[in-house]
Amino acid sequence: MAVINGCSIPEDLYYLAGDKLVWARFEDDGTVTAGVPDPGQAVAGKVVAVTPKKLGRTITRGKSMGTLESGKWVGPVPAPVSGEIIAINEAVKGNPALVNEDPYGEGWIVRLQPSNLEEDKAVLVTGRAAVDAFQQLMAEKGISCQ
Repeated sequence: MAVINGCSIPEDLYYLAGDKLVWARFEDDGTVTAGVPDPGQAVAGKVVAVTPKKLGRTITRGKSMGTLESGKWVGPVPAPVSGEIIAINEAVKGNPALVNEDPYGEGWIVRLQPSNLEEDKAVLVTGRAAVDAFQQLMAEKGISCQ
């Protein structure tokens, strides 16, 4: 796992390129778990509300899969892949601080059944490319988890 300015960036996850701060984990059953990466939760600050889109909703990659709210920011969380929302993390609805405390574990937001996985996967970044992309973005935007 890479650490940039105190932010953890797991190199085995996939990320939507650019400034859309979202991660994707490809599960063994073909589904995709998604959430906000460490730099994203750092930008938002203390998360006070997480409102995922409804179960069964079809989402397009890059469009909102839910809303994150903090004391200084309210905004959409983009979907890393297109597909249907098949699970919502009820734990983050009841305890939104999980997004800050454990963004890659208990702080996940939704699980998707992808509809166009190969095309979507081709535009996501992972490994060293993801670390390099975050390093550049964090330098440009002054993002730090420290």
